Amino acid sequence: MKTIFQLVAELQARDQSGALCTIIETKGSTPRHETSKMLVYPDGTFTGTVGGGEVESRTIAEALEAIKEGKPRLLRYSMVDPGRGDPGICGGTLEIFVEPILSKPVLVIIGAGHVGKSLAHLAKWLGFKVVLSDDRADLCNAEIVPEADEYFPVGMKEFAAAFPINGQTYIVLVTRGSLIDIEGLPELLKSDAKYIGIIGSKRRWINTQKGLLEKGISREQLSRVYSPIGMDIGAETPEEIAVSIMAEILAVKKGASGNTMKMEPLGEK
Repeated sequence: MKTIFQLVAELQARDQSGALCTIIETKGSTPRHETSKMLVYPDGTFTGTVGGGEVESRTIAEALEAIKEGKPRLLRYSMVDPGRGDPGICGGTLEIFVEPILSKPVLVIIGAGHVGKSLAHLAKWLGFKVVLSDDRADLCNAEIVPEADEYFPVGMKEFAAAFPINGQTYIVLVTRGSLIDIEGLPELLKSDAKYIGIIGSKRRWINTQKGLLEKGISREQLSRVYSPIGMDIGAETPEEIAVSIMAEILAVKKGASGNTMKMEPLGEK
């Protein structure tokens, strides 16, 4: 039988996600002792145990959220009085550290034009897994865009059904126009993607929003979309535009403000 550590190593070798839950402190009577571990997978299945029952159920739910958010969390449970919400009656307390094991971040590029090609090159260099999709099969292949890891020569609707999108997925639409975006974006907005951005002018995004609202997409859903895409660095060429887009994605990924780091001049002493 494989140990938890071997299973974690396998997850990392396959570039898959999970969450390692470890009891780090106990006081009084608890169902499991310190260092007991449980590995939770994104589908809710698990290996190992931190005590069973309601404690385990709550911990699994927290682990799934940790995988989605990409952030660790410390859980504290008192097991005294279920009437006040405690997950048991053993009489003790325990702390569980939940550590997400994250797969490589994925950049999905929908549109294999000049900007899409530049994005694939830059994202690969930055350590992202690159997935390219375009309904034009003659452009969506390794010969034209060699930096991509996977290719989906299908429409946007078909892509959303074919590729598993999660909280480690960043989606960039650099398509041929708003009609394509209006047709395919509703399916993407149902996903757990961390970021969805659309290239184009403010006018294009206004027109796209109108079309999506007519399709029944809510304003709350539309608020998830970054458009016009990218940070304002005065970008003009495909390469410069790719830099502005990836800068915005990195800011979202790291929870940064995206503000300039320019320092004010020092005053006189």
